[in-house]
Amino acid sequence: MGSDHYFTAAPASPENLRTIRVTLAGRDVDVVTAGGVFSPDHVDIGTSVLLANTPVPPQGGHLLDIGCGWGPITLSMALEAPHATIWAVDVNERALDLTRRNAEALGLENVTAVTPDAVPDDIAFRAIRSNPPIRVGKDQLHGLLEAWIPRLDERADAHLVVSRNLGSDSLQRWLAATFDRGYSVHRVATGRGFRVLKIRRHGAPMTGVIPLP
Repeated sequence: MGSDHYFTAAPASPENLRTIRVTLAGRDVDVVTAGGVFSPDHVDIGTSVLLANTPVPPQGGHLLDIGCGWGPITLSMALEAPHATIWAVDVNERALDLTRRNAEALGLENVTAVTPDAVPDDIAFRAIRSNPPIRVGKDQLHGLLEAWIPRLDERADAHLVVSRNLGSDSLQRWLAATFDRGYSVHRVATGRGFRVLKIRRHGAPMTGVIPLP
């Protein structure tokens, strides 16, 4: 892709639409992917590790996928929790279009795929799942997590998957230091070079407007 990254808002690379077969929530499904989005040819290893090591999501309320790409985490949550509202956020408009298209093709009416600033400020999330965009850089990644993790509902969990080689252990230390009051941070799984980190909110969610990156 040259300088055209998957976290680019409007990728300039050719779309090159393709259909791939993947397994999500125990089902073999066909999805559409494209160039200019993350892992267009398969469910990447990190996301696979995350999906294999997180519980069935809450069956109601609002759930969040940060950096949805073509939608593997979003679609899995939507299949497993049909009565919940799944918010898929990404800065990449092509990724959002693919997630919407795949949700529609699978008959999932509980998916809303939008840019971060389109999520209403008063929503608290009963679960957050993410393979976060580590390559955006440390400062931007920290800002992203500082914006979304405080929007966890009381006694709700965020699960993140991060490569050990890309700083999962240092990110865990940063999370524990940053969210040191009203939260707990644990490593819940390790597999294939990835860590799954869980952040649980114990107190009441923040109120008011939260700045988004």
